[in-house]
Amino acid sequence: MNAVWMVLLCGSLAAAFWTGSWRDLSAAALLGAQQGVTITFSIAGALCLWTGLSRVMERAGLSEKLGRLLRPILGRLFPNAARDADALGKITGNVTANLLGLGNAATPLGIEAVKRMQALSGGAAATDEMCLLIVLNTASVQLIPATVAAVRASLGAARPFEIVPAVWLASALSAIGGVLAAKVFARHG
Repeated sequence: MNAVWMVLLCGSLAAAFWTGSWRDLSAAALLGAQQGVTITFSIAGALCLWTGLSRVMERAGLSEKLGRLLRPILGRLFPNAARDADALGKITGNVTANLLGLGNAATPLGIEAVKRMQALSGGAAATDEMCLLIVLNTASVQLIPATVAAVRASLGAARPFEIVPAVWLASALSAIGGVLAAKVFARHG
């Protein structure tokens, strides 16, 4: 990825040199940096709000109830991990955090789940179930796309959550496609 960014940077510098638009390039770079900082602070506030809300949901038992609803499905998707309550709990926590739009919380749970699954498999580098969890984590089915809505709000969107139906459709299709691909390409035996 560093090579891609280097090519883009060098291409921009070459184009600015070639066209004589150094001032435009400098102004765009400074404006981009300023907008990056502004968006970062806007997102930080929204993430604090949604993280706090998720804590309230957790303490009220709503996250656990959502997790219980998911366990039968996840038990079928991850039959080996389902034999271990700790592994299934971490997988459930990962998927639940993604459903709530809390990718920042989902990532550490996903890492813990993969570590537990690795320990259960005798230290295997990547089992089919580990790969499937990574596929599901990457697809990130979200009921509440909090981070994207925060970015939209910080950029002045009048209705930052109007993207919800599109997010549901895209994430559901990517999760279904990912699970099917993971199952088709799974090593059997």
